[in-house]
Amino acid sequence: MDRIDGELSPRDAEVVRTIEEEGLSLFTFDGLRRITGSHPETLSRTLERLEDSGLVVRSPEGYSLTDRSRSGSGLRPANGGTKSVPILHTFLPYAGSATKVIGALKGRWFDNIRWVGMANGDDGIVMKWVTDDGTTIIDARIAAGQLDIEARVASDSDLPKAVRAAHQLVGRISRLYSSPRPGSRVALMQIGHFSPHAM
Repeated sequence: MDRIDGELSPRDAEVVRTIEEEGLSLFTFDGLRRITGSHPETLSRTLERLEDSGLVVRSPEGYSLTDRSRSGSGLRPANGGTKSVPILHTFLPYAGSATKVIGALKGRWFDNIRWVGMANGDDGIVMKWVTDDGTTIIDARIAAGQLDIEARVASDSDLPKAVRAAHQLVGRISRLYSSPRPGSRVALMQIGHFSPHAM
């Protein structure tokens, strides 16, 4: 087994660091591969070792960390070189629609962004995507009837594709509300944009 003094090997630790940094409660093989830049065979072997060690568990929807890995790793963040940029803030049209939005976006691919997984926390549910080249991560956070979309980019040149991806997500969500619920009027999404130049 690829271990050093009973601890995680550097390769395995990097994978666990990435999962923990993203706060992922559920993630896919392909999404994790793009974020880490790992070769498919290398990542497959790493996840097998983590499964054998009881640190990762696989389900039909993907992978997740076990309680054992969360409590004992004490690992530092992996992607310290990225820059967070708020892209969009919007209010969902009516209470209780978060489940509808999550169901419509979960597991979906949009243009050049690929589904990574989900993170559950005290501040809401975050759905995550990564670009084909792994340079940009899109976070869509749903909490208290609001949707916030943020991009983490390796450089400013990656921002345009992050903005395009965010608007693709909003376009998908808007179509969910194109017809009114029974007994209600059509609700429009209220959207606030953040300008990157104002940051």
